[in-house]
Parts: sequence; structure tokens; C-alpha cells
Amino acid sequence: MIADRRSRAVASLRGLTVGDSFGGCFFVPDNLPALRARALPPDPWWWTDDTEMACSVVAVLHRDGRVDQDVLAASFAEHHDFDRGYGPSANRMLRLIRQEGGDWRELARESFGGKGSWGNGAAMRVAPLGAYFAEDLDRVVAESAASAEITHAHPEGVAGAIAVALGAALTTLRGADLLDAIAARTPAGAVRDGITAARGLLDADPDTAAMALGNGREVSAPDTVPFCLWIAARFDDFAEACWATASAGGDVDTTCAIVGGILGARETAIPHEWLRRCEELPDWSGVTLGGSALRQGR
Repeated sequence: MIADRRSRAVASLRGLTVGDSFGGCFFVPDNLPALRARALPPDPWWWTDDTEMACSVVAVLHRDGRVDQDVLAASFAEHHDFDRGYGPSANRMLRLIRQEGGDWRELARESFGGKGSWGNGAAMRVAPLGAYFAEDLDRVVAESAASAEITHAHPEGVAGAIAVALGAALTTLRGADLLDAIAARTPAGAVRDGITAARGLLDADPDTAAMALGNGREVSAPDTVPFCLWIAARFDDFAEACWATASAGGDVDTTCAIVGGILGARETAIPHEWLRRCEELPDWSGVTLGGSALRQGR
């Protein structure tokens, strides 16, 4: 059972990393013609904070079999690399934890004028957790909420993480069935409303869906998660899902990371050429991509 859990989490992490690295290429203006032509951007494909934090999630689950919030917060802070594209709030928080012994509970609550963050950062890293606890959906909800609270105290930030984790856990469902099952366990609010809206757009094209649901441009959970789940409900092919996600623009590394993590949890085949172009995972993660020729570091 433990080996199965670990295998599922690793498969999701690999998908998340490839999606993150692929999507991140399109923040480089020179690569935008490749996106329009659906031509693979040149390597190397570097992963971002999405992958770095997801590696901590997986490492803690492998060690403890649960989310120990203090341990996970310490791992986030220890491995925080400023150059990986973290947002200003996360940079400040993780620096204060690592350098000054700050308490993540206080720091998470005080951010954004005491409201806590409702950004998409908790959702971007959580898919491997959903895969790990897939046989127990109540546990998926509880553990994903615990993982989110370390950095995202706002209920919408937590709800976004719960919804994505459920998407990674419910590997046998597609279409309206998937969205209904996720919405049924996602706390009431803007994220759940977006998932409900996504259900009514299953016949739309990606640009139309993104226009209605958001594409992460606002870097919030409500503006990011419903569209990613719409993609997961519509697509099973890894490459097609990532191209459709990236074509909508917005916070492309994060939207592709979420989609990649969910499809990875389904053990959807990742094209070998995509794996080869990606930067390898950090040694401390204990996981390799199994196809990348690129070592960590830039």
C-alpha cells in the first residue's frame, strides 16, 4: 500500500514538473511563435517554484506518511530558491522562516492585510498529495487543507488546493462526473462556483473557457483552478492538455503544472522528448524524471 502511494505521488510529481517546465518556456517572448505553431520550445526547460514546493510535499509524505505542517514549512523554507519565480509574499515569508525563525502560522495569517493569501500557490504544488491519498477522499481533503494553510490562510487559497488534490485523486472520472465530484467536496466559495461554471462549458474551446473561468492572470485560486480542472475534465492526452492550457495564456507555468500533476496522477504517458528537454529534479527530492538529460542548476 505504501509503495503504491509513493508510486502515484511520484507519477504526479513528474507530470507536474514537465507541465511546469513546459509552461514556463512561454514567459520568454522568443518562444511565443512556437506556442502559436505548437512547436516545442528549445531546451533547456527549467522548472519553477511550483516544482520546488511540490518536491517538498512529496519528500515529507515519503518520510512521514502525512502532512506535518511544521516539517513541511521548514522544507519549503530550507529549499527556497529566490530565482525560481516565487511571488513577493512567498519570498518574504520563506526568508523570514529560514533566516529569522519566523512562525508560519503568524506569517500566513498576517499576509494581505490580515486576510491571508488566496493565491494559486497552494494549488500548484498539491497534485502529488491527492495522488498519494487517492483511496481516501476525506483524507485528501484534510491533508490538502493542512498543506495549504502553511502559506495560504485565506479560505479560497485552501479551497483551491483541496479541489486540485481531488482532481488528482479521482483518476477514473472525466467530464461532468469529475467536476461534480470535485465540487461536492470543495468548500463553498468562489473556487467551487468556478468549478460549477466549468461544468457548463464542457463543449467550449479552451479560449472561451479561459475567458469565462480565468487563466491565472490574477494569480488567485478562483482565477486559476476552475480552468485547470476544466482542462482535466476534457483531456487525457498529456501533450494535448498542456498545449490547450498554454494557449490560453495567463500564469502558464502554474496552470500547466496543475494540469500536468493531475494527468500524471492518471499515469498518462508523458512524451519522452518532453522529459528529455526538462531540467532534472533536485537531488534532495529523491525523485528523478527518468528521461531528462539536463541536471539541476542554471
